[in-house]
Amino acid sequence: MMAHRWTVHAALPVRYEVQMVDGLFDIDNPALVEAGCAHHRRDARRLVVIDANVDRIYGDRIRAYLAHHGVEYLKVVLTISEAEKTMDSVFRVVQGMDELGISRRHEPVIAIGGGVLLDIVGLAASLYRRSTPYVRVPTTLIGLVDAGVGAKTGVNHGAHKNRLGTYFPAKVTLLDPSFLRTLDARHIRNGLAEILKIALVKDRALFELLDRHGVSLVEERMQGVTEDGARAAAQVIERAITGMLEELEPNLWENKLERVVDYGHTFSPTLEMLALPDLLHGEAVNVDMALTTVLSEQRGLISARERDRIFALMRKLDLPVHHRLCHPGVLETALADTVRHRDGKQRMPLAIGVGAACFVNDVQPAELVTAAASLRELSAAGEQREAAYA
Repeated sequence: MMAHRWTVHAALPVRYEVQMVDGLFDIDNPALVEAGCAHHRRDARRLVVIDANVDRIYGDRIRAYLAHHGVEYLKVVLTISEAEKTMDSVFRVVQGMDELGISRRHEPVIAIGGGVLLDIVGLAASLYRRSTPYVRVPTTLIGLVDAGVGAKTGVNHGAHKNRLGTYFPAKVTLLDPSFLRTLDARHIRNGLAEILKIALVKDRALFELLDRHGVSLVEERMQGVTEDGARAAAQVIERAITGMLEELEPNLWENKLERVVDYGHTFSPTLEMLALPDLLHGEAVNVDMALTTVLSEQRGLISARERDRIFALMRKLDLPVHHRLCHPGVLETALADTVRHRDGKQRMPLAIGVGAACFVNDVQPAELVTAAASLRELSAAGEQREAAYA
């Protein structure tokens, strides 16, 4: 019998936009209703998936906006936390898609909320009829600079973070920093941790900005109450997004698994899930970065002075540098899970000084034992200094 073999080769062009927009819900601003469409029609329809807290604050304005633009809509309100980042939440979005009966190409879903909600809606959109366009409106700092600008979607499964997911970017992401004024200080700091990640591995100037202005950025909720604060907030957000997109664009599907934006994401997925609800995502990332800063110092990649400066900025931003789960057994388990995720190698980004990084594949259990002990000592010493100044 004759054997046959066929090879299919195809390329998928990808184009999506990330736009800064002021006053997104202002009646005369067409950006939201036009996003993801060639043109706006007066009989437009939209499924709007929104975080319950965001709906409480902005729901009246959104209803007025959609009514003004003649949009028929169905609103799905989700109560969101890391614990609700599951397929059940995805199915609730899918139910809304079915209920409204959205078209496959011309009625993009609108997702309004933080990074968890954006991931849920993105996964639902990628699965519904195998691809349905959607628009992201991040309302948290971590959404603005991280979850809102990439291509990945995902939900948790079992004890594993983002175990189920796809690569499916929104047609358009609309960034309006004015949403940040209603966040509490902890969630601003949560986003600043992801910004600090970019600073430590590729942008020393961003690190200096955070060092000079970090406290006021939190106090002013990135809104620029002062002229100096406004300039600093704009520069920090722009540099963080630019740095993230520079890394994502040439490797959008992660064909190359050495990614500097994985800094702070070697141990944190396991720590975050085990610690729920103690740690927000950025807080877990910061603990990871504190640990790997110690690993860098142990390997001579950064000096003790640089280490101390990094830890001082983390404390200035009131980010955790240690957690009770940072003991060798948990860290070894976390690293083993990351090795599986990274196709059999550690591919661990480590900072070289401030503003550069390298990748290593040979971190040993003994190093983790030493690093965990050093981190615990540094954390305790920092707490004692803070208590002395209090």
